[in-house]
Amino acid sequence: MKKLKHKKFILKNGLRVIIAPQKETKAVAILFLIGTGSKYETKRNSGISHLLEHSFFLGTKKFKNQMEISKVLDEIGSFYSAFTGEEQTGIYAYAAANHTEKIIDWISELFFHPLFPTKAIEKEKGVIISEINMYLDNPRRHIYDIWKDLLYGDQPAGWDIAGTIDSVSKIKRKDILDYFQSQYVAKNIVICVAGNIKEGKVLEKIKKSFSKIKKSDFKQRALVKEEQKTPQIKIEYKDIEQANIALGVRAYNIFHKKRYALEILSLILGGMMSSRMFKAIREKLGTGYDSQTLISLNSDTGFLTTFVGVDKNKTEQAISAILKEYKKIKNKLVSQAELKKVKNYIKGQEILSLESCSSRAIFYANQELSRRQIIEIEDIFKKIDKVTAKDIQDVAKEIFVPEKLNLAIIGKFKNQDNFRKLLKI
Repeated sequence: MKKLKHKKFILKNGLRVIIAPQKETKAVAILFLIGTGSKYETKRNSGISHLLEHSFFLGTKKFKNQMEISKVLDEIGSFYSAFTGEEQTGIYAYAAANHTEKIIDWISELFFHPLFPTKAIEKEKGVIISEINMYLDNPRRHIYDIWKDLLYGDQPAGWDIAGTIDSVSKIKRKDILDYFQSQYVAKNIVICVAGNIKEGKVLEKIKKSFSKIKKSDFKQRALVKEEQKTPQIKIEYKDIEQANIALGVRAYNIFHKKRYALEILSLILGGMMSSRMFKAIREKLGTGYDSQTLISLNSDTGFLTTFVGVDKNKTEQAISAILKEYKKIKNKLVSQAELKKVKNYIKGQEILSLESCSSRAIFYANQELSRRQIIEIEDIFKKIDKVTAKDIQDVAKEIFVPEKLNLAIIGKFKNQDNFRKLLKI
């Protein structure tokens, strides 16, 4: 893998531009990333970040409807989409590199000339409500929402990114316009262009297209409130034969010095097909086809969670098996062979990912927006290499304690007592 490189530019209005040339590809990826999402919402407008993201595609001054917006990039074979998270919203497209200017013009048109047509917004709200209902009907997906609600409760970090049926139904066009004007300002946006590009030409095109984004401040969000003194359980009853489980702990935010040790820890536990959880739950119990341990790192929150779906009759066994692995990694040092395997896995996955210009755009833009600092992959690998078995054990001892345990379940259960007795470590 060739050494990655990037250049950062800040326009006069405060807009940050990241240029990441990649001569070995014939493609280009452009990501327009905004520092706003569901954590910036209120109870009244919950889901507005997601609805606004959808609304950009309902029509513009030049492209009157969704079909016209799509046709522009369909006819060049581009892949394009948008997404909303807790702290970020993004619009992106990638295509053959000779269409770079066309993609920039397309994103510029969406941003500067959206129509936000009332009738189309009302229809789109129906689409989003259907999406919410779909997630509610999918326990494998919905368990994540139950998990967040268990940890954070009735505050933005605990709400569904899509909002609720009630909140989405009540959002008006004026609410969308006000939110757009408040959050989509130059200093809250990063544009990253990665691929086979000419740096000077692309930068001039972006300056010409986006220099008029307004300079004003944007609405900040309230910090997440976290307080937990005892193990917590949340069960959502559903008449199904499988139990969907989320069992984990509060951990670190994205700025924490132990984040790389936490990442390695999660992979050892359940991030690979050869991980400990896969063996403990699938091979030994003969259940839990879908099991994984994940970490979430945001600007002021973080957690480690093992998600698993099992036969409802093996729910207690699965919970005990997960806790046994948490306890084991806390009490016994990881072997050097296992540590080396996971470090090599991280490096291999990152190298493969960054072969794609679209992944490079995400890699750079995410760092710039969330941390205002970009660490090249070679330097990240150096940090990974420095993590020791003792570092991992220290993290395990710090996070795997009874008062930090949280258990969420969707399944055919109503009584918490049997599960509560298991939450010991």
